[in-house]
This record gives sequence, structure tokens and C-alpha cells, in this order.
Amino acid sequence: MSHMIVRILGSGAGGGFPQWNCNCPNCSSVRCDKPEFKALTQSSLAVSGNGKDWVLLNASPDLRQQIGAAPALTPGNGSLRGSPIKAVVLTNGDVDHIAGLMNLREAQPFSIYATPRVLDVIKSNSVFGILAADVVSRITLELGASIPLTGAGIDLGLTLEAFDVPGKVALYLEDASAGPAFGTQVGDTIGLKISDAATGAEFFYVPGCAEVDQTLSRRLRGASLVFFDGTLYSDDEMIRQGLLDKSGARMGHISIEGPLGSISAFSDLEVERKIYVHINNSNPVLDANSAERRAVEAAGWEIGYDGMEVHL
Repeated sequence: MSHMIVRILGSGAGGGFPQWNCNCPNCSSVRCDKPEFKALTQSSLAVSGNGKDWVLLNASPDLRQQIGAAPALTPGNGSLRGSPIKAVVLTNGDVDHIAGLMNLREAQPFSIYATPRVLDVIKSNSVFGILAADVVSRITLELGASIPLTGAGIDLGLTLEAFDVPGKVALYLEDASAGPAFGTQVGDTIGLKISDAATGAEFFYVPGCAEVDQTLSRRLRGASLVFFDGTLYSDDEMIRQGLLDKSGARMGHISIEGPLGSISAFSDLEVERKIYVHINNSNPVLDANSAERRAVEAAGWEIGYDGMEVHL
């Protein structure tokens, strides 16, 4: 019997690790090839129910590199042109989640799944016109509805449910005049539940989240596998390190530590396996020998890394 395969293409946050213009201690250490640090590309997963046809969950700017590192995503079957990538599901309109669509040009058929706001961004920006609408279909996600994933005329054997999570509108869509939420709307940040139609195996993907509220807690309780927002260890870490004058809360990302952090929020949810992704270059958990890394692992979490695979 076939089984679902989930591969982390990139577990870094926007900018990756090391970030191109950053010389913080973490970035400096990974450039020096210190063994306790691993380089990370930007946030994306790939999922397959049969090991042949694949769905991308977000399309990072590093997608070309990520495809090259994953032989299963490269052309096969002796065809001159083709791709096993049949669909892309977008969880928000952040640059680090949509810019990789540019890598998928060349008149290759696949489907893009996104909320109306994200599809509007793609439609309104002429550069995405290289993904011709008569070749690359756009499918609107209805929050809370379970739908079969299809692409290039193929039923992929997977079911998708998108759901709203607390978050923030993409940086380039912020409207300061709209108040403290910057014009954030329902559906600007979503999570995904992916299920294998044949086996019933399922997992959750929530790479961006500002808060684990009661609704999200109920949804994730008892899950077998969750990939979750690990952007920052502490809310003010980028401020303290002199990297940016914004807190995690301002950026729409929950912290790992603290009474309102994700470790605390998940402590009684009985999730079987919890993996952090979308990890910022400032995060001390990127140092495998750090106290913060030990604290995360002691709480039952794993730090996702590029190329990590889970079979369900």
C-alpha cells in the first residue's frame, strides 16, 4: 500500500539561513561551517500520496535550489519536458511563500490553490502573467471545506482543508491607516490539513501563526503530526540582537518560549509529533548545542531541517 510522504524543502524563515545581508552570530557560524549549525532555505514543504506526483505547500524564492536537492521533484520518465509537481498550495501572500512561483514558468501545467486575497495579489501583479491562466489553473480555497487536490488533470489522492489562523497581512499589503491590525482580514494567514484519501493519514501545516487560540487548539488536539511556526524563540529577540525594530507579535508570529508561546500552548494538546519550521536566522534553536535547543527538545519538539522526510 502506498503511503504519504512529507518532505521539508526549506525550514528557514524569510531570507533563509544564513540571510544574505546578515552577519549575526548564527549566520556567521553557519558560514564558517560550524558543525552545530545547518544552512536552511526558505519555508516550503512537498507532499505526495504515491511517491510520483507532488504538491508544494508554499513556493519559496529558493524553489529551484530545493527542486535540485530533491530528485523526486525533477523531470523523469524519459520525457523531454515535464514535472512531478502538480499543484502548489499557498498559506499566505508573503514574498517568501509566493516568489517561488516564478521558478515554475515554461508553460508547465499545475494548479495554484489560495484564498481570494492571495489570488488577487497574483492576478494584480503582471509578473505572474508568465504562469498563463490557460495552463496554470487558479483554484479558490473555501475555508473549512475539504476538497480533493488535483493538478494537470490528475487526482493526487490527497484531500486539503484550509482554515484561518491568527496572523497578519503580508508586509507589502499593510495599511497603517487601518489601525493596529494593518488591514488584516480573515484568510490572510491560513493553516492546512492534508489527508491521504486512501489511508486516512493526515497532518497539519501552520508555518505562520500569531496565537494558538481556542479554535486552533481544538483543531490540533490529538493530531498525529503538526509542522508549526518556529520563527522566533522569544518575542523581542530581533530587537535585542539589533537586527530589526519589530517584535514577533508585530510581525504576526508567536514565540516559542513564555506563557503565551507555542511550547506552552501545545503542552496539553496531546499532539504526537511536533516539528518547528519557518525558523528565523536569529533563533537560538538553530545552534544544536544551545540551551534553547535543549529546552525545545525536552518539551517534545523537533527542529525541522531541509531534506527531512516523514512517512505517514
